[in-house]
Order: sequence, then C-alpha cells, then structure tokens
Amino acid sequence: MSAGRVCKGIGRGDLRAPFPPRYLRRMNLRLIGIGAGVLVILSLPLAGAIAGPDFAGQDDGKGGGLFSVLGLSDSSRTAPARSASSAGPQQPGPAEQPRTDSRCGPELSSPHGVEAQTCVLVGEGQTWGRSYYRNTSGRALDAVLTVMGPAGRTVQIRCAVGAGDEPGLCETPKEASAGDPDSYSAVAEFAVPDDEGELLLRSGSNSPAPGDG
Repeated sequence: MSAGRVCKGIGRGDLRAPFPPRYLRRMNLRLIGIGAGVLVILSLPLAGAIAGPDFAGQDDGKGGGLFSVLGLSDSSRTAPARSASSAGPQQPGPAEQPRTDSRCGPELSSPHGVEAQTCVLVGEGQTWGRSYYRNTSGRALDAVLTVMGPAGRTVQIRCAVGAGDEPGLCETPKEASAGDPDSYSAVAEFAVPDDEGELLLRSGSNSPAPGDG
C-alpha cells in the first residue's frame, strides 16, 4: 500500500470508514450490549414503582397483614360500637311496689289431700282475702272464700279447684278498708262439688295452729 493512498484514505472530507468491517461488527455488538444494559437499569425503578411493595409472607395468619404493613391497627377497619349504657342517659328503674301487709293463719292440711293457708291482706287503703292451696285428692273441688269485716261487712267468692296437685290461690275482690285491719278475718272452705257438698278442709286467717288446745 503506497503512502499517497493511505493519506487519501484519511483525508478531510472522505466519508469512507477507516476501519475494517470485522472491527465495525465488534463495535456494533458492544454498543448493542451497552444499550441493553442501560435499558434494563432504567426499567428497574419503573417496575418497582408499578409492582409496589411485596407483602408476601407478612400476614401473621390473624388477618390484617396489609394493615400492619401500612402502619394501621386492626381496630381501624371497623369503629368500635358504643355500648348500650353509654348510648344515652340511664333509664330509671321500676317504680317501687306499694307495700302490702298480710295476716295469715297456719298452714293446714286434711286427711283427704287438701292443704291451705288463708290470709287477710291490706294495702293502699284496701282490704281483701287470699287463700293458698294445693289439692292432692285427685278430684276437682269447690272453694268458697269469705272475708268478714267490721259492722257485718262480708265479701265472698267461689273458686274452682282443679284436680291437679299444682299450688293455686283463691282471692276476693279488693274493698275499701273500713276500720282497724285486725277487725277483718278470712275463711276458706274446700268441699266436694256434689249434692252433699262434703267439707274437706276449713282454713282461716285466725285459725289456731295444729296442736293448740
């Protein structure tokens, strides 16, 4: 190769490449590799921004793993409900029941299977009679409850007593009190509801206790 030809190859304005084709191919491959590396590096922050934080394996099995990562407690998911007591002012309790005084005779029983206890009750200016009973005779009975007051005042009621042995009661209507409560007495009579009307038991509010002479 002559010197004049070499100078011509590298002279100003000559656009021909001064390098052989094999060298150019190596340079092209190197540039392609560098460019691909730059693209991979630039794409990593973008991929991380799109994918977001990785929450895999952070759930403790109790739920709310995402909330714990975000710094939120489980209680932030639902607001606690107010208790019924704090929802409003407390309601007043039930009104106190009026006082009722009673005067009862002893509990009596008969060989026929009837048990009873009779009382006189006084409350709120009224007086009435009540008889508690239990019928184990095995047959239905009639009960007549009579309340006797001062000046010959009398109130009477008839009650049907079932054949079952469950406890029950017979009660007269309430009447306005007239006089001292000790002037009232009540008597309950239990009898068979037939023509003969056999009396099985008489129980009074002032009956003597069994065994008293």
